[in-house]
Amino acid sequence: MVDAVILSDLHLGSDNCQARALCRLLEQIADYRLPTARLILNGDVFQSIDFRRLKKHHWKVLSLLRKLSDRLDIIWIGGNHDGPAEVVSHLLGVTVEEEYTLHSGGRSILVLHGHAFDDFIDNHPILTFLADCVYGLLQRLDRTHTVARLAKKSSKTFLRCARAVQERATAYARRRGCTAVCCGHTHAAQVSRAGDVHYFNSGCWTELPCTYLTVTEGDVALHAFDSEAPAVAICPGEAAA
Repeated sequence: MVDAVILSDLHLGSDNCQARALCRLLEQIADYRLPTARLILNGDVFQSIDFRRLKKHHWKVLSLLRKLSDRLDIIWIGGNHDGPAEVVSHLLGVTVEEEYTLHSGGRSILVLHGHAFDDFIDNHPILTFLADCVYGLLQRLDRTHTVARLAKKSSKTFLRCARAVQERATAYARRRGCTAVCCGHTHAAQVSRAGDVHYFNSGCWTELPCTYLTVTEGDVALHAFDSEAPAVAICPGEAAA
């Protein structure tokens, strides 16, 4: 059994949400094929609090989460898309937190979405909206998401924002006395074990491959989801400093 499974940026209600794959992952947790002590939803579970945009499989995700909450600790970290915490908490019967410290294997691992460290979305809301629209369009035009990933990795603005999130989140975790920090927000799965505080990003569920983190005895591992195969880390776990 792992100590935690960490997912971020599901964006239920988005046309690009990989809800079917997400349902299969949650079913693996429910059937003990991926046994975990807790499930951490690290922000942007919704695209927006507009339930008219939720499709059949989006509602199924919420139903599975509700059932899992009866026997599993589910921690919901608020993201910049999630809306009022009271709406979310009443919907699934879970508490919404701004951040969460996971104690595993004698280590303290900070989990938070990361949008608080991204000044660009506050300073340039119109540009952020337009960039999101273009990115979403590229994903719809190319269902392999290769073009969208290439565009993102070629954007100096995106790379600068992602680096700022990593640097500020790491510094914040250090001040909190944690040895690692797990973020979402950037939609870019990442593992960095440089320095005294390790940085992990769980990626997203609007882009292929869908990715998530596991924490086992203080070791954090990044996985790409494959419904036909057991969970295999694409970046194996290693002690969080």
